[in-house]
Amino acid sequence: MARLLVVVLAFGVPALVALARAASDNTIDLHGVMADDGGWTPGELTARAGVPIHLRLTSDDVMHGFAIGKATWPPVEVVPGKWTTTTVVFDRPGRYTFYCTRWCGPNHWRMRGTIDVTGDEPPMHADTTPLFLRRNLDLDALHPSDRVPGEQPSAARGTALNNKPDLTTDTYRTHSPAQVWRTWRERPTHRSLSDQQVWDLVAAAWRSKSTARQLAEGRTLYAQNCAACHGETGRGDGVMAASLGKAVPSDMPGTLGHGTMAPVDFSNARNMLGASSAVLQGKIIRGGMGTGMPYWGPIFTESQIWAIVGHLWTFQLSDQ
Repeated sequence: MARLLVVVLAFGVPALVALARAASDNTIDLHGVMADDGGWTPGELTARAGVPIHLRLTSDDVMHGFAIGKATWPPVEVVPGKWTTTTVVFDRPGRYTFYCTRWCGPNHWRMRGTIDVTGDEPPMHADTTPLFLRRNLDLDALHPSDRVPGEQPSAARGTALNNKPDLTTDTYRTHSPAQVWRTWRERPTHRSLSDQQVWDLVAAAWRSKSTARQLAEGRTLYAQNCAACHGETGRGDGVMAASLGKAVPSDMPGTLGHGTMAPVDFSNARNMLGASSAVLQGKIIRGGMGTGMPYWGPIFTESQIWAIVGHLWTFQLSDQ
């Protein structure tokens, strides 16, 4: 009994003290491993609005990164075998998603967890219903364009024509470039223009819907979160593309959900110019439903998603 008492005093008391300290200062140890091996542990956290929570993060395999979706806190490096600490305070109740920011493998995007934040204030309201849901768009339907330009449309050439029709934000978001091209092609004021010149007008109009700052933000977000699969130039040739499988033929849409697919090629004019910005928005928010395309709805704000959409159009509609 004496020996047992010594063991309890030697090991049990320090452990209880450590647990008590963790409970008192809201400290949580968070381990990260690649998604195939479990992802974050624990994967579900709780907090209270206005009360700081202290996180001690470490990786048990490779380098990871930690960030919280729709938040302004900078990402935290999670180094194998080392502990990194950070403190976060949530202003309002709600459910927040934390995720890995480092491309640690083909299923990197599955490294996600949630933080349920309670409090006396009303819960954090989600963004308004996305446009693709309000318009009841079928994101899995094919949308090929029956007309494509002879060369990449140029916003600079379109602006130089001094004949740029007004394009409302609603039209930009709900109509494809091909639809707008067909409408403008029939206008009497454009009879003297070539088909390519009308495409240039479309490029100028599309460019006008994003500021230089929005395009820069979209380019950065794309590089950090999309280029590993879709490639820096949008051709679907990123470093992770080979691990996602082959592209599904366009006449076999029923194969969706039965395995990963090769990333979409944003440089394909026939596929891209027949899509609307609302479709691209929906794809980013909802993901590819079993194809390997992540769902980014819990991660990006609405303005960030529209910034990425604006950048995606630069693969088809040149700024020059």
